[in-house]
Amino acid sequence: MLIAEGRVRVGGKVVRDAALRVDLNRDRIVVDGAPVIAERKVYVMLNKPRGLVTTRDDPQQRDTVYACLEGLDLPFVSPVGRLDKASEGLLLMTNDTHFANRLMDPASHLPKTYHVQVGTVPDEAMLEALRAGVTVDGETLTATSITLLRSGGRTAWLEIVLDEGRNRHIRRLLAAHGIEVKRLIRIAIGRLPLGDLAKGAARHLTPEELALLEG
Repeated sequence: MLIAEGRVRVGGKVVRDAALRVDLNRDRIVVDGAPVIAERKVYVMLNKPRGLVTTRDDPQQRDTVYACLEGLDLPFVSPVGRLDKASEGLLLMTNDTHFANRLMDPASHLPKTYHVQVGTVPDEAMLEALRAGVTVDGETLTATSITLLRSGGRTAWLEIVLDEGRNRHIRRLLAAHGIEVKRLIRIAIGRLPLGDLAKGAARHLTPEELALLEG
């Protein structure tokens, strides 16, 4: 409507073609005499608690990860990928779609590291079976690495690294071997660690942390 009414100027000229391509770094865009200023890009990390869903609005009225952003002065941001309701740990949120798409692109093979508590103590044979991968519902589920961190009693902690992110990837991989997941925590994305960020807390990424996600 604004364009059709001649209220938009690009480089000083009225434009009426909504399909016109512009260079946001070069072309000056004005609407009703006021310049259009690109929204500041923000990059946030949060430590997702268990029980929150990774969505803006939930039809079932469940609590969402946006509760962790209360008190921060932010434009609208979206999650970079997902953690399911029962999972915890590092989640990134941003309004930079190019940044988000690059991180989520399967071709990037960006590793994501998880610590997983399981309801068994796997022996080396079971670990080798997990490392071999499994096909579930026509999907091949594999991990970059699976390492036993520690064990005690009837449970153990595994470190699992993925370079792809299929739906409920780790839970389905382990379930195919009859292994119960008790906790699942993402502790790093690429070279960016969750660190000591408190559960439920959120903060802006530093320039140094952003650099850890570059390439």
